[in-house]
Amino acid sequence: MSPVAFVTGASRGIGRACALALAEVGYDVAVAARTLIDGTARLDDDATTVPGGLDTTVASIEERGQQGYAVAMDVLDRSSVLAAADAVWRHFGRIDVLVNNAIYQGPGSMTPLLELADDEIDRLFEGNVHAQLALIRHLLPRFIHQDGATIVNMISGTAHLTPPGPIGRGGWGVAYAMTKAALERVAPVLNVEHSADGVVVHSVDPGYVRTERAEAKAAARGDTSGHGDHFTPATPNVIGAAVAWLVTDPAGAEMAGQIVHAQRIALQHHLVPDWRS
Repeated sequence: MSPVAFVTGASRGIGRACALALAEVGYDVAVAARTLIDGTARLDDDATTVPGGLDTTVASIEERGQQGYAVAMDVLDRSSVLAAADAVWRHFGRIDVLVNNAIYQGPGSMTPLLELADDEIDRLFEGNVHAQLALIRHLLPRFIHQDGATIVNMISGTAHLTPPGPIGRGGWGVAYAMTKAALERVAPVLNVEHSADGVVVHSVDPGYVRTERAEAKAAARGDTSGHGDHFTPATPNVIGAAVAWLVTDPAGAEMAGQIVHAQRIALQHHLVPDWRS
């Protein structure tokens, strides 16, 4: 029987890459997101199509010889998050790896403090902290009962780095950074509380990654973030390879509670060809 991974936000980007990398190392993979069918997602302008869907992610998992299973989930709808977890548990009977990758990147993510609205801050914390924490709390008793599991929380460099410039010149929104910093604090505390139960928790900083959504934005109206002038982007498969290594290699477990820099791991362990050139 194959171990089971549950990856949120897996219709495209880092989540899809993690799902496929875990399938390649022998995991059956449940995937969750809002976009069920490839080609149905749009940018905020409602005109630009963003590639990716759970249907194509599952197909790619099955091409790798593992079972895939898709469930709908929206991080702004807490009930859908918990329902997705229950559906995965019913289908597979266990979850050995949880990858908390889905996030909210709507209004407020790239907004200066004085321009932030209260409801924007609330949505950012709901989609980037409360949803992930609710999912962990919901599954943690089952993880303890089954003698352990690995949790990977996808954070961000915004959680611990000072931006090289303001928004538009390499910087990011303060509210978004606050949510990622809050999520980063979960791993070290949970490892103290539950390592004796076999629960291993990681905070993974993916670095700057050029995803399908970023490519679609660039094609629609140009990349105005300014990040490309300050950071060399990786592709999502780099992060997927690092996460697969982290949860399968014994050396990965020793990094529990630390901030794991995915791109650095991929380079140090030669998991993918060097993309920086």
